[in-house]
Amino acid sequence: MKKLFAILIVGIISMSLFAAGDTDQTGDQSLANVQEKGTFVLGLDDSFPPMGYRDESGEIVGFDIDLAREVAKRLGVELVPQPIDWSAKEQELATGNIDCIWNGFTVTPEREEMMTFSAPYVNNAQVVVVKGSSSVQSIEDLAGATIGVQAGSSGQVAIEDNPDFSASIGEVIEFKDYLTALMDLEAGGVDAVVMDVIVANDNISRSGKDFKILPGSLADEEYAIGFRKGDLALCEAVDSALLGMAEDGTLAEISTAWFGQDITTIGK
Repeated sequence: MKKLFAILIVGIISMSLFAAGDTDQTGDQSLANVQEKGTFVLGLDDSFPPMGYRDESGEIVGFDIDLAREVAKRLGVELVPQPIDWSAKEQELATGNIDCIWNGFTVTPEREEMMTFSAPYVNNAQVVVVKGSSSVQSIEDLAGATIGVQAGSSGQVAIEDNPDFSASIGEVIEFKDYLTALMDLEAGGVDAVVMDVIVANDNISRSGKDFKILPGSLADEEYAIGFRKGDLALCEAVDSALLGMAEDGTLAEISTAWFGQDITTIGK
């Protein structure tokens, strides 16, 4: 009888482990929860081309959206792009309104303390954009200048982390998004905008407006995907899917469609 009872106990434990599936011994059910609900909710600023933005028909599109849609497909769930207030992104993630932040999201030491990050997938830098007609030729020429930046962005962090630059410039004006900041630059409301080089290049190329990027950068960065702290199962599943996309050429194909070349760094 004892032997039969022991066999039953082993069987129950085995079935429990099987049912837990993607739940690890720490109780991390992040992947299991996403698979159970059948959706992968991606938080983004929907005015951040080319990473994630609304096209002329109002549909959310972008490089990151195409990557995430393919990842969701490989996880067997549906991608749900969820626009959020970028300055409140950490709260949106912490409260469970979104499963990740995936929108040209820069890895910083401060963010690493609050979140679990995927492997970086693209290199980026914080640069300064001015009018093409501006007499400013270098970052050093911006003494006393009024600088625009998106609230809660890594551009804002780059300014704060460069004390010499921060001390030399005049007022820093925060905007809800970079498209608004660039409109203010065009109108003469600010003298320059600090922003992501990938986004700056895309805007200049698509809009045809008379902007230029000053030589050099305030910070060299990497884009990665932010998850709730401890959501390792979901993070690892996404990392695995992205690595598979790098190995089978899907990652390069999506990147080339958006940038004319493969700018991704996974598996390289």
